Amino acid sequence: MTIIKKYFPDITEKQNRQFGFLHELYKEWNSKINVISRKDIDQLYERHVLHSLAIAKIISFKKKTAILDVGTGGGFPGIPLAILFPECNFHLVDSIGKKIRVVQNISQSIELGNVTAEHNRVEKVRGEYDFIVSRAVTAFPVFFNWIKTNIKPDSKNELENGILYLKGGNLEEELKNFKSKIKIFDIYNYFSEPFFETKKIIYLPI
Repeated sequence: MTIIKKYFPDITEKQNRQFGFLHELYKEWNSKINVISRKDIDQLYERHVLHSLAIAKIISFKKKTAILDVGTGGGFPGIPLAILFPECNFHLVDSIGKKIRVVQNISQSIELGNVTAEHNRVEKVRGEYDFIVSRAVTAFPVFFNWIKTNIKPDSKNELENGILYLKGGNLEEELKNFKSKIKIFDIYNYFSEPFFETKKIIYLPI
């Protein structure tokens, strides 16, 4: 938990409590369902919560911003971002029903009133959002084709509406057809832990 306060020292007492509950909740669920890699559960705050919050280092979502989290798994990056931005609306989607049950339970347990969750394939999700976030669910061109019609046309944040995609490794081949518009942020510029050395945020305005 101290790693969250290190990089986000201004969180409220309520947010501090909400973040603090996550380890026990995920540990309990992980004993029933493989939501997070077993070897990662003790690094939950660094490798999952803080990694999700990297998005908040490049944008501070304005009130009532609508965010879709695709392939959320157990709730990443959606749940940490929903804690940090309580006045925004988050819709978390995954094709695996038991993972959505985890999302719903954890959201209720920490009283996150700004999260909805849906068991569905993203191609079937209706509605428009200001931003679509995800953690490396597939190759970026495939992801783009899934969600390109789900972005609202009118922007109200400092960044134009679009995709915020967390991914690591060599992305040159994957992103070659988007080079003119895409922007890549290296997470190690914000977080000093070795885990983040190859992690990036891909931003594509749509």
